[in-house]
Amino acid sequence: QAQRIIHVWLPKKFSAWICHTATILSTNFKNFIVIQFFEAILLGVLCFIGMTIFQFPYATMISVLVGVTAFVPIVGGFIGGGFGTFMILTVDPIKALWFLLFFIILQQVEANLIYPKMVSSRVNLPSLWVLAAVTIGGGIGGPIGMILGVPMVATVYELVRESTIKRESKNQEIAETETPQETGETPPPCDIPSESPTLEQ
Repeated sequence: QAQRIIHVWLPKKFSAWICHTATILSTNFKNFIVIQFFEAILLGVLCFIGMTIFQFPYATMISVLVGVTAFVPIVGGFIGGGFGTFMILTVDPIKALWFLLFFIILQQVEANLIYPKMVSSRVNLPSLWVLAAVTIGGGIGGPIGMILGVPMVATVYELVRESTIKRESKNQEIAETETPQETGETPPPCDIPSESPTLEQ
């Protein structure tokens, strides 16, 4: 219904641009949510494997908590890790310190290597822009800003990329169709016959 109203009440080019932008934003948001879900599961599984290997207590409970809080990009895992450290602290303070060190290393590897590459492959956004979108979005809107930041930046990035490609193609076509006078080049000399016919002839 919204699409019909846009097409009827707005100019043709503007309505087409709005629908195209909405389509890109919807696709990026859907892909981001999907990859965020798999990333949260991956972090929870890696946390469970590490806790099982090092024999930390509450491995299943803390891993599930870490996976759930990981839905908030970048910093969500730290929230789960903080609660996990507190839970282990009530049982064994030494193991709590070792778990904290283990989780910091795991979170750094996931946040700086795994997460940006996974997100960039789904939303067609370079890893550097993913980190920038999460950082700026978090500074503006907190956790919600982190979730919405990546799809919005990816949409703007895609629109700018498309516009740049169109502008480059247009400039290339103009350059190919320019005449020598327009480009400032000297036109080639005309072929003048050596003997011109006289009036009498």
